[in-house]
Amino acid sequence: MTKSRGGSLHANPVMTDSVMTDSTMTGPRTEGCELTILMPCLNEAETLPGCVRLARDFLARHGIAGEILVADNGSTDGSQALAEEAGARVVAVGAKGYGAALSGGIDAARGRSIIMADSDGSYDFSNLMPFLDALRGGSQLVMGNRFKGGIKPGAMPPLHRYLGNPVLSFIGRLFFRSPIGDFHCGLRGFDRDAIRKLDLRTTGMEFASEMIVKATLAKLRISEVPTVLFPDGRSRAPHLRSWRDGWRHLRFLLMFSPNWLFLYPGLGLAGAGFLAMVALTLGPVRIFGTTFDVNSQLLSGTAIILGVQSGIFSILARQFSIASGLLPPSRRLAALLRPLTLERLLILAGLLFLAGLTGIAAGISIWKEAHFGDLEVRQMMRLLVPSATALSVGTQLGFAAFFKSILALPHR
Repeated sequence: MTKSRGGSLHANPVMTDSVMTDSTMTGPRTEGCELTILMPCLNEAETLPGCVRLARDFLARHGIAGEILVADNGSTDGSQALAEEAGARVVAVGAKGYGAALSGGIDAARGRSIIMADSDGSYDFSNLMPFLDALRGGSQLVMGNRFKGGIKPGAMPPLHRYLGNPVLSFIGRLFFRSPIGDFHCGLRGFDRDAIRKLDLRTTGMEFASEMIVKATLAKLRISEVPTVLFPDGRSRAPHLRSWRDGWRHLRFLLMFSPNWLFLYPGLGLAGAGFLAMVALTLGPVRIFGTTFDVNSQLLSGTAIILGVQSGIFSILARQFSIASGLLPPSRRLAALLRPLTLERLLILAGLLFLAGLTGIAAGISIWKEAHFGDLEVRQMMRLLVPSATALSVGTQLGFAAFFKSILALPHR
């Protein structure tokens, strides 16, 4: 059995009784259905029938009790009828988007396991056994890796192959310690119930990243198998938009990692600013022939304020995400926040505020002694910059303490 560029078959497979292909079947998951082969679809009339026939042949050849499910996202080219004629069950998904179509398909699937792949002819539905073997072996998410399996000439644009996919996959591994080398492979298999428990919410192309990130955070058993990517068989342009969808993936990775978005940059800013503030408060600092003085001290105060604010955002964002079910509970965060009660934070905020107010009062006193006339600028800046910084940080911390307590209020 071979596949053409458009995903069509050179010979029709013969169906066996073990394959569920009745398009009229509805209802909850059917007992005894091991596998659902899921294909999202939006105007894929050129390639969808061939993909369905390849999937039918795979099920028949290996004697697998399964079904072929097409999650249609509003096709207007007759894809639905062609899919049913080829032997697939079709479910209509009204909410628009790649992720929405897949979510609807996952909810409608009858199989204990699901293998999903695009219906554009770019993946070989006759060679799914490595995915099913891994699922049978206990994996809860099995990812294809196109970089290990092979990318046929013309199958992936150079921008995606050498920049987009490698960079975003590296960021995903760095942020979440995920073992996956190809975050955006459209061919993947998973345990239906395990993935549904992840409460996947995105509706666009970033759904691919959300599944891996949440599976990693939930500590599901994840494995990876090489897979080949073929040029798709459509005569029209793909739905994917490189920069728009690339940004949506990156945006998702950042929003799901408060540490990398807020905490680590904040710690760097606050730490560098604090060291510079201490050094410059004592006097000018000369490094490699360059003198740093009160102007640099002012910038160091700004770095401290921004760094503390970023760190506060990290804690509040993670606390909100956990309370909303977006991120799993963190023992490390719980241990960190446990001693940081509202009262203790307010005491610390009050001390910083008082220290800053005292420094400003001392500056006003010095000005008064000069009969409110001209003052030596550097002397006053070395006093007022750290004072204003302490006052600002104390105010931020006090407000954040109340906000943190609001987020922790019990609710039904």
